[in-house]
Amino acid sequence: MKAIIQRVTAAKVTVGDELVSSIGRGLCVLVGISTDDNANDVDWLARKLLNIRLFEEPATGKRWMESVVDQQLEILCVSQFTLYHRMKGNRPDFSRAMQGADAQQLYGTLLQKLRDQYAPERIQDGRFGAMMQVHIQNDGPVTLEIESPTQSEQERQKLQRAQEHKAKVANKQAAKDGAKPGICRD
Repeated sequence: MKAIIQRVTAAKVTVGDELVSSIGRGLCVLVGISTDDNANDVDWLARKLLNIRLFEEPATGKRWMESVVDQQLEILCVSQFTLYHRMKGNRPDFSRAMQGADAQQLYGTLLQKLRDQYAPERIQDGRFGAMMQVHIQNDGPVTLEIESPTQSEQERQKLQRAQEHKAKVANKQAAKDGAKPGICRD
């Protein structure tokens, strides 16, 4: 999952002339879902959105010290499949974006996790699949892009940690045996 996180003083979503949702101070999050995403990605993104420190501490004025939860602010999530695009010449290709019902289910799961782990009334969203007008009053401006680690990236990191651990154990054993680390004696 990919998210464009913007710290805002206000944000709202309209569809045509209808106001769908609005928030005051908090985060406006554009959410993209890829064909590879699953429940682990939803968990990761929910945790990041609730804990990312983008706000200053009121008492000291120190920046990047508090989360949306710390300050009891709001989050407006907007589904945006166009975040998973590739350019083919001058035309965007969205084949990496998860399609329709599957994407809507994961997006709904993300919203539910945010509501369950925070305060339901502080989590707002747009209208999935609709042509929306998103009005964002960016504060700072502060805008970050984050993306959940892919399964293959997680597996690569796990393998790398296992290899580093194995080398460390081998070097310790070699030191015990009086051999030079990294040199194998047959």
